[in-house]
Amino acid sequence: MHTEKLQTFFQTYRKGFLDYDVQAIEKCYQWPCTLNTPDKCVYIENLDDLAREFDEIFLQLKQADTQDIQALKASFTPLSENLLLACVDWQFINSKSQVFTDFSAIYHIMISGEEFKIINVISHDISNSLALSQPFLIEQ
Repeated sequence: MHTEKLQTFFQTYRKGFLDYDVQAIEKCYQWPCTLNTPDKCVYIENLDDLAREFDEIFLQLKQADTQDIQALKASFTPLSENLLLACVDWQFINSKSQVFTDFSAIYHIMISGEEFKIINVISHDISNSLALSQPFLIEQ
């Protein structure tokens, strides 16, 4: 049941990044939430915080000339009726068809009715990827 919804959720999320669409991205997050990278942890308290953080992310993607984002693998496991854990290995590709970054992201996703919302994301080196109990595809 969660597999198809999760696939659609991450396809929307991926497209939001490719289109530099803050409004599409904000629909994927619950706030408050946290964004964690090896360099920093950001507490997002409201929509303005989220927009400010994604403006920075999108600027980096534009500077790297991002042309494609691919999910190398994705899996999830339910933690409770209203919470699941997902791991996606992402690869970002520039206009020269070169991979300029890849990483593994672990998402804590709250389920509220029909909606999925990210409450925490932790990005790691791809060598820290997790294989959770249920694989799913994020179509390109």
